[in-house]
Amino acid sequence: MNQDVKTLLAAFLCDVWNDGDVAAAARYIAPRYKVHHDPGDPWDGQELDLAGYQERVRVSRAPFPDQRFDIVRMVAEDDAVAPTWHWTGTHLGDLPGFPASGRLIRMSGITLYDVAAGRLAGHWQMIDRLGVYRQLRGG
Repeated sequence: MNQDVKTLLAAFLCDVWNDGDVAAAARYIAPRYKVHHDPGDPWDGQELDLAGYQERVRVSRAPFPDQRFDIVRMVAEDDAVAPTWHWTGTHLGDLPGFPASGRLIRMSGITLYDVAAGRLAGHWQMIDRLGVYRQLRGG
């Protein structure tokens, strides 16, 4: 089972977040998806349906359309999977207070995903948003 959830998550990150296939989220996301803890994320604390999750992907990817998550390590239990990852994306779209700069932005983080009935049902995430802010400022 642990390998199954690792395979599920790797495919999800590739299809939905790296490739930007928003429709593919329907294969991976549970009917209710809870953003338990994701400080600085506009959806922090919210429960989303599939359409809400797809909108989250669209909005999040828009400033960095070439973004890529590369999994560093992944651990899994029957009902949870946690990858550590490196992320890169070129800042090609505006963010509030930060017009598109063309800069390559990098960050790393860890996300713990809940798994229910073979679908991703929520997450807890910690990332270096201050480091992203500094890169966006050009410093």
